[in-house]
Amino acid sequence: MSEKRLRHIDAPFVVPGPNGVAIRDRLKHLTGADEQVLCLVGGHLGRLASTDLKARCRAGLEHDSDAWAARKQGLTAGSSSRWAGSITKATHDQWALSRRCQLAHVQGLEAGVRTLRYRLSLPIGEKGTKRAVAGYRSKHEWFHKSRRLAILEHRFDVARAEREAGVVHLVRGGRRLLNTRHNLQAAGLTEARWRERWEAERWFLAADGESGKRLGNETIRVTPDGQVCIKLPAPLAHHANAGHGRYVLASKVAFAHRGQEWRDRIGQNRAVAYRIHLEHRHRATRPRTPDPATDGTAPAPPE
Repeated sequence: MSEKRLRHIDAPFVVPGPNGVAIRDRLKHLTGADEQVLCLVGGHLGRLASTDLKARCRAGLEHDSDAWAARKQGLTAGSSSRWAGSITKATHDQWALSRRCQLAHVQGLEAGVRTLRYRLSLPIGEKGTKRAVAGYRSKHEWFHKSRRLAILEHRFDVARAEREAGVVHLVRGGRRLLNTRHNLQAAGLTEARWRERWEAERWFLAADGESGKRLGNETIRVTPDGQVCIKLPAPLAHHANAGHGRYVLASKVAFAHRGQEWRDRIGQNRAVAYRIHLEHRHRATRPRTPDPATDGTAPAPPE
């Protein structure tokens, strides 16, 4: 009688809690000037972000800290040092996420190829067990699976070669929305409406928080009473309605969910990151605040 092997149990450990939370509110009753400035800033920074992402993808695996510094320096002239830092960091995170997704895709293709090869090697009609897969039921199924294997092998070779070369495929604004352009009728959109959504998705209006700075963010600042102030990029500084090249929105925000934690944080000048984005026909501001127990500037996980 053979002994049953027992599963090895690792030592217990404590899972760390979340390092950030996300809360949101809408910017209501914006004036025409507010909307114009938000569109100009978002569009301008979005173009810089697209240029930076293109440069990062072109560098591939040869990118290093010196190249990162050069990218940031090139963006600073058209925005500011803080805006450039937010753009380059967002680009780095997007490229890194694409690389992780690419690895998962390669591993999935490899697993599919391995499974197909094994099942094709089995006799037709062989039955499976709890520990082994079965062979294909007929010659017809075996033939189609062999064709499927050839397709997956080609995809696997292409994906593996691209990963080894550091090539990733990214679309600012989303590949799904991009493909919608080819079938507007099925999506229920006009070309003008699609263009509006496409440009809005390619906006960039996000600023990382900074501990020790006033209200936790020097670029997008929200006061305890909800007043939103934006540091305009250098080429748009002539639109400022406040000192030091800043624009104050007429609309105010009031974060109902976990608002007290947010007020406590900005009262201590701890890092708070903000993102302003266009959602359908509404303008919304969405701060991403690190957890009260964590004093960092890393973006919080999405909702």
